[in-house]
Amino acid sequence: MNINTRIFGEIEIADEKIITFEKGIIGFPEMKRFALLHNEEKGKDAGIRFLQSIDEPGFAMPVMDPLIVKPDYDPEVDDELLASVGELNQDNILVLVTATIPSDLTKMSVNLQGPIVINVDEHKACQIIVDGSLYPVKFPIYDILQSRKAGE
Repeated sequence: MNINTRIFGEIEIADEKIITFEKGIIGFPEMKRFALLHNEEKGKDAGIRFLQSIDEPGFAMPVMDPLIVKPDYDPEVDDELLASVGELNQDNILVLVTATIPSDLTKMSVNLQGPIVINVDEHKACQIIVDGSLYPVKFPIYDILQSRKAGE
């Protein structure tokens, strides 16, 4: 399938790379099919990747592995919330959080309260809300990323 994206231009996405959100994502329930893309020059480990909508090619959401900025990230999640993605285990689960990247990069943040859980074997995903105030919606990450970059 070819789609013309806002960030990556025209790209081809193989059917087996499409991730389905049965209930859509928070704020965009009508968007159910996505592909996880990254900047080819920087590779998958660059930090920021994009959850590119297949249903709305102009929409791509920056996401990242929460462990990059919060190594002890381990929210408690009710199994019932994850039922739509199938059987999860340590080998097939991918957890991502959405990132906000404003023009002032020092204000960059991630949403630790609304993680995205992907079953990579079944290509199914859901976004959930974590209870409590342990994980904020706007967790600042600029200084963390800068110190990681300096330590490399």
